[in-house]
Amino acid sequence: MEITSGLTRIQSKIRTSRISREFGIDALAEYLERYLSEPTIAKVRAAYEFGERQHRGQFRKTGEPYIYHPLAVARILAEMRMDATTLIAAILHDVIEDTDAARDEVSQRFGAEVAHLVDGVSKLDRAQFHSREQATAESFRKLMLAMTHDLRVILVKLADRLHNMRTLAGMAPRKRAQIARETLDIYAPIARRLGINSMREELEELGFANLYPRRYDVLRRASRSVTGDRRSLLREIEETLSRALAAEGIGANVKGRRKNLYSIYRKMREKHRRFLDVFDLYGVRVIVDAVDECYRALGIIHHQYRPITEQFNDFIANPKLNGYQSLHTTVMARGGIKFEVQIRTREMDQIAESGIAAHWQYKLGDRAGKLGTLDAEEWLGHLAEMHAGEHDSLTFVDNLRMDLFPDEVYVFTPQGRIIRLAKGATCVDFAYAVHTELGDRCVAARVDGNLAPLNSQLESGQTVEVITAKHARPNAAWLHFLKTAKARNGVRNFLKNQREDKAQRLGERLLDKALADLGLSLRRLSRSDIDRGLAEMEEPSLPALYTAIGLGRRLAPLVARHFLASDAPIAKNRRAKPLAVEGTEGLVVEFAKCCHPVPGDAIHGQASVGRGLVVHRFGCAYSARKGASADRVELTWADNVSGEYDVELRVTASNKRGLLANLTAKFADADCNIEHIEFPESSGALITIRFLIDVRDRHHLAGIIRRVRRIPAVEKVERF
Repeated sequence: MEITSGLTRIQSKIRTSRISREFGIDALAEYLERYLSEPTIAKVRAAYEFGERQHRGQFRKTGEPYIYHPLAVARILAEMRMDATTLIAAILHDVIEDTDAARDEVSQRFGAEVAHLVDGVSKLDRAQFHSREQATAESFRKLMLAMTHDLRVILVKLADRLHNMRTLAGMAPRKRAQIARETLDIYAPIARRLGINSMREELEELGFANLYPRRYDVLRRASRSVTGDRRSLLREIEETLSRALAAEGIGANVKGRRKNLYSIYRKMREKHRRFLDVFDLYGVRVIVDAVDECYRALGIIHHQYRPITEQFNDFIANPKLNGYQSLHTTVMARGGIKFEVQIRTREMDQIAESGIAAHWQYKLGDRAGKLGTLDAEEWLGHLAEMHAGEHDSLTFVDNLRMDLFPDEVYVFTPQGRIIRLAKGATCVDFAYAVHTELGDRCVAARVDGNLAPLNSQLESGQTVEVITAKHARPNAAWLHFLKTAKARNGVRNFLKNQREDKAQRLGERLLDKALADLGLSLRRLSRSDIDRGLAEMEEPSLPALYTAIGLGRRLAPLVARHFLASDAPIAKNRRAKPLAVEGTEGLVVEFAKCCHPVPGDAIHGQASVGRGLVVHRFGCAYSARKGASADRVELTWADNVSGEYDVELRVTASNKRGLLANLTAKFADADCNIEHIEFPESSGALITIRFLIDVRDRHHLAGIIRRVRRIPAVEKVERF
């Protein structure tokens, strides 16, 4: 045991010494000499010295001193040629979270810009939250908000995650799988969205290897087994294209490459293909000097190899949202083997590899202005809109996951404007992408001039015209088919606001009734009594209190007593009018499924937290079990009640041929919709059928029951 322990310490020292030489501050400073000045490098060294003091005595799971992790993160960003502010923030990115250093101290020593980046990357204290999931979601939301102010926050976080993935071996298998899944679900797609493909591919490869180690190993061995044949063909294609392009005066760099295994695995899973059916294990990239040479090269390649026309994409004319530009074509090579060829300029290639980081590379090289067509601001603006519209962090993260689609479709407005959407997006997604108000009021759409349902999935190249109506409103059923986070957020916000408006009106009526039971009214309350009551309940205003009552978060009879003056008498045996139910209150009034009340029934209500007011029939067994408590509300039906209401009928009849047809015909004759049919019981000659039907009121229901009873085979009709 002692020998093993000693050997472990020696191995740890050897590993630490090697890491110090390769990734220590001296190695980083030597690398930075390639593009930063000496005074700037001195600032980076000062950040290292501060960070080393703060992290002294801390070690990683892999055994080396903790400071080597932030140094490695800084090295990753240095290889992307990031500015000194980003590098300093990378070295200090864990000091606020894991040491005694405060944001103010970091700001005083290294500037407010560095402090903002470090704070943006720092996770929130988990002890503040009820669950690990909520803490993670809140921390991630904080990171995304910081990113909308400065994109370098996410670059530091991505580099941090990349180094953690490279050194994941020190973690327990379950923890490795958890971190790998989060990487594949969130961080790799963010890198894709920002166009940082070099980082994205490594995150995907490492995430796949740690989440599904057996699948990764099987694919790796299978890939190696076909490498020989494909590699020789790849070299042949490289040589053929290089000669053909040079003959036409195009100076091009032609290089073959292997697709990453996660990309192959995802294609196999999504398209239900075997490994041998995935044709683009290898691809060819052609780098030229100018845009016009991209199109000339395309013609030359199609002259050398037969193109597969349906597998061509022009991302130069239609760049991706992350600024990616390239021509993609798939051609047939010797032996019927298909290869994807990507054609782009050197500038486009730099954007494809570095994405948003290319902005800072060009700033450091004194090349002002925007690089290519990279437009991360559009996505950042969308993120800020999502943050403002969604207060629940778990829902925000779900919306973000939905928004990180790798595939996109390009459709047109009638005016010719290009709208980029996630693959599978519908006409409603399109409407919300154009403008929130257009989405709120859409009723139909024309796709390429033809009327189409709102849930129609769009394809690239289509022209979409949205048809609106002045009084149209979003439908909750849309949430089942929407594909973009902006559309889902728009519908949810509308429904939430609508619910709160209705809850406010209902809450005011409930409170007025509860006060009437005490011999008071809202109009007779003094301002001082109202202010005192609101202060006792810690509610900011009367409208907020009404909403809380309408949504069932507070009980009106208990709230009413807060508004009583200390010496005010409570009315004895005073009977107030019951609260009138109109049937149009929507989401804040729910009709109980245990007894299915309809207009004309004697009813009462119960305030339920999170559900609002639940209406029951008098005599409902479930309601009686809850007991007569302070949450009971006396109700009646309003004169102008409207709508259709569910009722459960159970029909017992002779089990004869054609019985169901006769029953459904009677329901149809009575102008009644059948929502559900169930056959729960059958005993020989008799059968009991359960129907859930829609009726307008008790009178309508009585007419339906009379019609059903007239069927000769029917023995009994009961309402439940």
